[in-house]
Amino acid sequence: MASYLLTMAEPVKTTSTHSGILPTGADGKPLKPCCSCPETKKARDQCVFENGEENCGPLIQAHLKCMRDLGFKI
Repeated sequence: MASYLLTMAEPVKTTSTHSGILPTGADGKPLKPCCSCPETKKARDQCVFENGEENCGPLIQAHLKCMRDLGFKI
């Protein structure tokens, strides 16, 4: 299992920033939503571009799950 994935039993560390509370990475720095979950983001974006958002539900949900698993409240 990749080190960036967390299980539900593990607490998610967060940090306060000017934009609110963000989860922190292994290095202690805040994770940025734009740079998190690049694999699911790329697949989602490509599907939406090629097929339209209405045809990409599973990939959209996979990306949302990845973001939530990292601690983002979306």
